[in-house]
Amino acid sequence: MNQTDFTQQLHQLMQQVGISSFKELSRVSGISERQILRLRRGEIEQMRLDVLLKLAVILKMSLDELLDYFSRKEVKKLTSTVDTDLVQQIANLQTEYQLLQQELNQQQELSQQEFQQSTWQLLESLLVQFPTAAHKAYENLQLPAIKVIPLVQKPLDKLLQAWGIEAIATVGAEIPYNPQQHQLMDANLKPGELVKVRYTGYRQGEKLIYRAKVSPVVKIVDH
Repeated sequence: MNQTDFTQQLHQLMQQVGISSFKELSRVSGISERQILRLRRGEIEQMRLDVLLKLAVILKMSLDELLDYFSRKEVKKLTSTVDTDLVQQIANLQTEYQLLQQELNQQQELSQQEFQQSTWQLLESLLVQFPTAAHKAYENLQLPAIKVIPLVQKPLDKLLQAWGIEAIATVGAEIPYNPQQHQLMDANLKPGELVKVRYTGYRQGEKLIYRAKVSPVVKIVDH
């Protein structure tokens, strides 16, 4: 039998799960490249069950599917000839690896949140200062900055949208004072009194990230 009979089939399965090389497959599965070579050669009957289960999880296949896919005809009945205890051990191992896969997915999600938090810290100053600068530029259209604003605004909007972050209020808006979302820059006001937004704030869903900075609306008294 050609020793590389199953190389192409393995490549196809790897591509479906985003793995580009046998070295990468070895790294993500924790299986030696020697064991992977055995699989490519059709020597699956010489491989340990725990190794096969790891491969099945990484390739998103059941153990039966893996055996059927890479076995010669004479070993395709392997799972039907093993005793009951061994079948139970296989089932337990499959459950364990599924739990490990879930933990890995949770760790990846946590890492993404940590990345977003660290990136926010880098962008915080820009995101707080830029809306105020943009507001001033729009008030005076003669400023050359008006031509630059869209170049910066659009990427920022896309980034915030991707992260589910939204502004609490636009700069210049006059809104009722809410101490839970607004930070007074001067004076003391009661909730509900009218304030003007000087620096925008941000929230992500129900989570407050940065309170909007506001000041009292100056009332003009007619004489």
